[in-house]
Parts: sequence; C-alpha cells; structure tokens
Amino acid sequence: MDITYQYTKKRYDFGRQPMFCEQGPEMCDSIATNVAEHKHYILRNPVHQLTQNTPAFSEHHVNTRRAEYTSSGANHAEGGWPKDVNTLDPEATQRYRRKIEKDDNYIHCVMSLAPGMEHYVLQNNAIDMYRTYYAEMTSLTAPERSSCRTVNVYRDGSTGGAKRPVSSICWQPEDGHRFAVTYADVDSYRNTHSTTNSYIWDTENANYPEVTIQPPVPLLDLQFNPRDHNILTGGLINGQVGFWDRRQGGGPMGTCPPHVAHRDLVRNVLFINSKSGQEFFSGGPDGACKWWDIRNLNEPTDEIIIDVVKSSFDVQSMANANGVTVLEYEPTIPTRFMVGTENGLVVSGNRKGKTPMEKLPAKFEAHVGPVWSVERNPGFLKNFLTVGDWTVRVWSEDCRESAVVFSPPHRHKITAGTWSPTRLLSN
Repeated sequence: MDITYQYTKKRYDFGRQPMFCEQGPEMCDSIATNVAEHKHYILRNPVHQLTQNTPAFSEHHVNTRRAEYTSSGANHAEGGWPKDVNTLDPEATQRYRRKIEKDDNYIHCVMSLAPGMEHYVLQNNAIDMYRTYYAEMTSLTAPERSSCRTVNVYRDGSTGGAKRPVSSICWQPEDGHRFAVTYADVDSYRNTHSTTNSYIWDTENANYPEVTIQPPVPLLDLQFNPRDHNILTGGLINGQVGFWDRRQGGGPMGTCPPHVAHRDLVRNVLFINSKSGQEFFSGGPDGACKWWDIRNLNEPTDEIIIDVVKSSFDVQSMANANGVTVLEYEPTIPTRFMVGTENGLVVSGNRKGKTPMEKLPAKFEAHVGPVWSVERNPGFLKNFLTVGDWTVRVWSEDCRESAVVFSPPHRHKITAGTWSPTRLLSN
C-alpha cells in the first residue's frame, strides 16, 4: 500500500532567504529559591523518556471468509412414517395414529403448531377477492342516529375584552329552567385581573342573565343547595369558599377567612347530606378536603389530608398530599366520599374514620394523568365511572387491582363523563 503525503506552501514564501544572527542570552526574570520548599526537594536518578510531538496513525484491513447460505424446502405429500409402518396399509397407519394421539406430548405439539398453521390457512388465495358475496341478502335498516340542535346561546356579558372559558355549570335542582355558570381563566388571572362576574341564567331568556354573581376573585365552581334553591356555594381562585343568595345577587353573603382557606385554588365544592342542609365540602390542588357550615365559615368543621398512608401509625403530611382534581359524593352514603387526584389516583374516603387508614381506606390507580370525572352508578353504587388521559373506565369497589370495563385509548383527550339516567351507560 502506497501512502502519499502532500505539503502545501504559499507562493509568497518561495525564495525568501533566511537571515540568522548571533545573540547572547537575556535574563528575563530571576526568582529566588524558597528555603522551606528547597528542603523537601529530593534528587531523582536520571530518567530517559522518548517523546514524539506528532501523532502516529496506522490503517489495517482484514477480510473475513464469506459464508454462503441457501434456503431450501421439502414438500411432504405424506407425513414421515417409521420404517416398521407400511404406509400402503390403512389399518397399520390408523393403528399408529391412535397410538400417537394418546401420547401427552402430542397435544402440546399440536397446540404449539396451531397458530402458525392458522396463519397460513387464513391466507387462502382460492377466494375471488373481486367477487361480491352475499349480494342476495336483504339490506339492513340504517341505525338510528341521534342529533341535537342549538336552541339558545348564553354569552358572557363581561366587558373585559378577552373571552373567559367556562369553569363550571350547575343546574338548579328540581327546576329545569335555571342554571349557574362560572367563568375563570387561571393563567390569565395570575397576570391580569379581569372581570370576575358569574351568572345565573334562565333558559327562556338568553339575552340577559337573571342574576349576576360578583365574587371578589373569579369563581371556579358554583353549586346550588339541594334543599334551599336560593342559596349557592362556590370555591374561589384564591382558596376561599363562600355562599351567595340568588334573591339578592351581587357580592357574597359570607366567605371564610384567608388563614383557614385552601392553600391553592378550590376546584370543586359539593353539598353533603346533613340535618341542617347547610354543610358542604371543598377540595383543591393543595391536597386537602375541608368541610364547612354556611352558618359559621370562620373555620372548617373537619379536614382530611389526601395522603394515603400504609399503616395506622403513619402521620399524614401536606408535603405528601395528592392534589384533588374532582370530588364525588353520594347522598345515600352520607359518610363516604371519593376524590380524583392529579397523579391518576381515585381515593375512597370515610369521614367517620378515626385513624388515617380508616379515613382513606382504599385507593385505585385509575389513570396515568389527572382524573377529570368520578361518578357512581346510580343503580349499582359499588360501581363508579372515571375519566382521565384518553380512556374511560368503570371500577368496582370489590376489585381494586383492575378496572371492570375500560375503553380503548381514544384519539383525543377525554375531559368529562357521566352515566345515562335511562340506560346506565357512559356518555
């Protein structure tokens, strides 16, 4: 192998005569000897070491022997038979087949070969793919398709300029023509304080809201009292809770003090089944559920930290709490409730529990992201529906390991789900 090196030089450097001269040494600097360091100096025997100022390169090629491979097959018109079996005698072959079929290894061998054989059987190319089959059958009637039309559009009447997204909608119980709507944009509120009004609409009048709710900060959730339809309670974006009277509108009738409120925004509020009908509870990303009484909002009546501990001796901590995204409450089970968390858990709670494990007795690893909906089946209370990430799942309290029914991952993210009141199916 020949290696050729090429050296380049600029043209104006050609023919220049080098000029050398003799010059004596010059003292640039003189550093005195440090006596303390000089005592530690140890003489060393002369050491010889070779030094090369240019890197060394080498190239090597190796050709391995090439292995030649061929693919060949064999066509068995009749299976492989032992030498002592006469393949022309039907009785001898039948007798040998019965002997082999009684062997235990025969069943395992057939089961292992069946998937591969099924694959080639299904590839039968004897079917005419261009022929129209079953043309003589009568056509089926088209399935009934559900549809809806827009009756009214209830627009946000704020004059702030920017459009506000709807954060919650609540229908008035036992009355089908009023509903409350709250508007809140969490990201924009942190930067600029826009309009905070929420409205109660009458379905018969889409031009103007019936009542205007004026909270001090935007409302994230607003719920009607199931007993007194004129009272509404809501959760504010600054962590406080309050209540309003529909007959008066305007500002809140009362709010909780900031030092007992949630540490972050309040995502959900729900009324509970109590004797007075004035109690509700709230939850938010701070990882705490708090129970309140409208008659006295100076402090919560009860509080549970959503921290699932492993033993009764563990202490619940707000540092390990799971942020709450959705609340669920069934009035027929007054002491029980369920919460969906930001990390995909659905936690079942018991307000009457004394130890941390009795307060949060069960958890379900429902989704890989935040849980957006949790709702019990109105006919079978042990079953509940969860919505999160891209799936909808149905769970049973008797089975915590896996969902009973779950949908395949959808193309788009699902944000809400509920049970049909007639068919008990999810929408």
